[in-house]
Amino acid sequence: MAELHNDTIEARARQLVEEFAVFDDWMEKYEYLIELGKSLPPLEPEYKTEAFRIHGCQSQVWIRPEFRDGRVYFKGDSDALITKGLVALLIRVLSGQPPEAIVNARLDFLDEIGLKAHLSPTRKNGLAAMIEQIRRYAQAYLQASRN
Repeated sequence: MAELHNDTIEARARQLVEEFAVFDDWMEKYEYLIELGKSLPPLEPEYKTEAFRIHGCQSQVWIRPEFRDGRVYFKGDSDALITKGLVALLIRVLSGQPPEAIVNARLDFLDEIGLKAHLSPTRKNGLAAMIEQIRRYAQAYLQASRN
């Protein structure tokens, strides 16, 4: 996926809601989520380390931030298909955005898609841990850019 600078978190989220609305049942939505995960470029092995691991996820998840040109870019990976799909959703919506936008982002699209209602408690916890870590990365870059 091209890294666009003109689209907002809200516009990207709206696009995902529209994509998921095409599917009638949750099996189809899960299949699409898995496809999104499969389309995520693999994270380089040197970043699959404890330093980039997301704690609170049942499966192995790594998210690597990179700050350049006033924006935060994310790469991520997981050893579980549905979880990798969740990583792909977050990266698609949040990567390439200014740190302040990421810190303040409302991620209502996750509810609109219906994910929170259809994820197991452990996946919900993992998703929350991913969001929290992404916000921490963005907050750190925001603080650094102000100093």
